[in-house]
Amino acid sequence: MLEIKSLNTQDSNFATELQNIYSQQLVKNANISDTVEKIISNIQQYKDAALVDYTARFDNLVKDSASELEINLKDAQKSFDNLSPEDKKSLRHAHQRIEEYHLLQKQNSWEYTDATNNILGQKITAITKVGMYVPGGQASYPSTVLMNAIPAKIAGVQEIIMVFPTPYGKINNMVLAAAYLSGVTKIYTIGGAQAIAALAYGTQTIPAVNKIVGPGNAYVAEAKRRVFGKVGIDMIAGPSDILIISDGSIQPDWLASDLMAQAEHDPNARAVFISNSAQDIQAVQQQIDALLPSLDRKDIIAQSLANNGLFIKTSSIQESCKLSNTIAPEHLELAVENAKEYVNHIHNAGAIFVGGYSCESLGDYCAGPNHTLPTYGTAKFTSPLGVYDFQKRSSIINIQPSQSRSLYKTAAHIADREGLSAHALAARLRINA
Repeated sequence: MLEIKSLNTQDSNFATELQNIYSQQLVKNANISDTVEKIISNIQQYKDAALVDYTARFDNLVKDSASELEINLKDAQKSFDNLSPEDKKSLRHAHQRIEEYHLLQKQNSWEYTDATNNILGQKITAITKVGMYVPGGQASYPSTVLMNAIPAKIAGVQEIIMVFPTPYGKINNMVLAAAYLSGVTKIYTIGGAQAIAALAYGTQTIPAVNKIVGPGNAYVAEAKRRVFGKVGIDMIAGPSDILIISDGSIQPDWLASDLMAQAEHDPNARAVFISNSAQDIQAVQQQIDALLPSLDRKDIIAQSLANNGLFIKTSSIQESCKLSNTIAPEHLELAVENAKEYVNHIHNAGAIFVGGYSCESLGDYCAGPNHTLPTYGTAKFTSPLGVYDFQKRSSIINIQPSQSRSLYKTAAHIADREGLSAHALAARLRINA
């Protein structure tokens, strides 16, 4: 039997044990930080030459020049054209649903006229150039291409520059096909911290972008952290996680498979199962042991669950919801009877899957909402990726002087109180104009 850590909220040391478990994931790796700092510095200084060197060193992809790392968009189209009918059907179906959902997020400019005929408003503009990182190490993710490129296109982004590692030059055709279908404008076979640095600062070959989106490993996350400020980023993504709230009413094999689906992403992924029924926890454990041997990535799943898996016994569904809000999971499944009634009990979660049929796998691929979600408990203060992440807001202020003496007087008075006499002067000079 796979040993998975188990806690009970009624134990006297529960709070301390839980805090210890979640504090471990926040420890910063100094070696990663130092390595990323050096990579970014070298990309800034040596540009294409450093990029070619790192790609050969880390991805075993040897090229004479950085220009050879670009993929022709016609090749991306060929990848799509050469897909099997079922592959095409699945990609198109997922694309249609993701696009349909994100079209509803698009923000529009607006303005209004106040009581003294001043025109005030908000102008919405798209970010001009976006870099999109797509992981390509342990697995390839065409779904990541769809989830990042579609909202960018809907927002009106003019250039979407995709980077993804291709170890030993092995390219996943589904990834390229998804790029073609989603309207990506440039594609480069580069990955890691060096790709993030190239997108942030530009090289002779890679154009500098305004914002970088997309998940990656610890080196990619650290690089995004370091280039933030030079460019915008979507979020600092840690290992993926899921939390399931259960009451024993949903089939245990369904729930076991959902936990393992999350665990197969990464040995550092976290899968947490919370139930007010000890029998339910036992049944899910038994199903994990029964189903695990048949899965392709069983070794990664076993490592993830052994190191980061967690069962928690609670006294009620309400307590489970309260505990979930403390943890703030990336993915939350409400696998309980009358699940819809408990949605309003949840305040901190990246995505909420309501009821036993709403499995997290659908959210990853084709339900419609974005699968780029806040991890590491950051759902307490941030949101899933969306169209709004690719749009900017500018305020519009158009003052009609003949009726706005009171505005100038108010501004001047507050400026005086703040000791900013030039501000006050600028307002007063317009009072009698």
